[in-house]
Amino acid sequence: MRVATIGATGNVGTALLGRLKQARRERDDALHITGIARRLPDPAAEPYAGVEWHSIDVASGAARARLAGALAEADAVVHLAWVLQPNHNEPSMRRVNIGGTANVLAAAAGAGVRHLVCATSVAAYSPGPKDPPVDEGWPARGIASSHYSRWKGRQEKLLDEFERRHPYIPVARVRPGLIFQTDAGSQIGRYFLGPLVTASPVMSVLRRLRLPLLPVPAQSRFQAVHADDIADAYWRGLDQRAAGAFNVAAVPVFTPELLAGMLRARRLLHVPVGLVRAAVGLSWVLRLQATDPGWIDMAAHAPIMSTARIRKELGWVPRYSSLQAMQAVLEGIGEGEGVEASPKLRPR
Repeated sequence: MRVATIGATGNVGTALLGRLKQARRERDDALHITGIARRLPDPAAEPYAGVEWHSIDVASGAARARLAGALAEADAVVHLAWVLQPNHNEPSMRRVNIGGTANVLAAAAGAGVRHLVCATSVAAYSPGPKDPPVDEGWPARGIASSHYSRWKGRQEKLLDEFERRHPYIPVARVRPGLIFQTDAGSQIGRYFLGPLVTASPVMSVLRRLRLPLLPVPAQSRFQAVHADDIADAYWRGLDQRAAGAFNVAAVPVFTPELLAGMLRARRLLHVPVGLVRAAVGLSWVLRLQATDPGWIDMAAHAPIMSTARIRKELGWVPRYSSLQAMQAVLEGIGEGEGVEASPKLRPR
């Protein structure tokens, strides 16, 4: 089996390489792994060693031809490449996220790939209920006020079009909640908090503080999963040549109360979504922090997902709770953890 992973040096890609290598050891299998990334890792360091590497910018003019060459002998392709920053430059992000996905799909079809597994997200879902959880049939066209969510919805449309044109190629769509691990601490800190907050002296002070008050909208409920568990979900999809959409998240669902406990806040204050959104939007516009206000809308309006399908059909069971995943990334952010060999995950 030959598996190509596009976006193989990030949070999920690095975890997936480790899971693929585990599968190769367990089965004594001739599993060939191809890694594709714009910036290549240290090929002598784990889990990047023993991987056939290609440096390709999926959004470049030459991407389709170069990707087709790299995928020429692949049995399956996992598409993970997606950018969250710079979120003040939406055309640049759209070029990678939407243009890059279109290039990957065209190259996979042209190369004769037999199975496609694509990372989408809970963010792809249209606004929905927090209770009861929704299954994979819920509309996936995004939340209009979040560019991240809109583009995930657009990515789903690209996958719909791909399936209509190439019905003989099974397509699996993995829709996870937030994905955390300790080794992604520095990256997640940069992407969501920004350099001003994550600068070493600032973070050192913040880690010793106990928040006196945490203002959170009452309807902010979200799901999370550990990177190792999402990597296992991808492997199960590859191994079983799965098709269709799969929600992936651990339990419990994060509520404002749980979040306050994790952040050691002395008091939780339920505030209107609009007020929090305005405060986040202003600090984002002033570049005091890196999270755009669309993330507040997703926390408030994205549905809670049922994970019954992946558990039943692929036998997936998470090893880590959502609380353990959150604790891991909080420790990673606080300590500036990362993976030195990866350009995307380098520690602070």
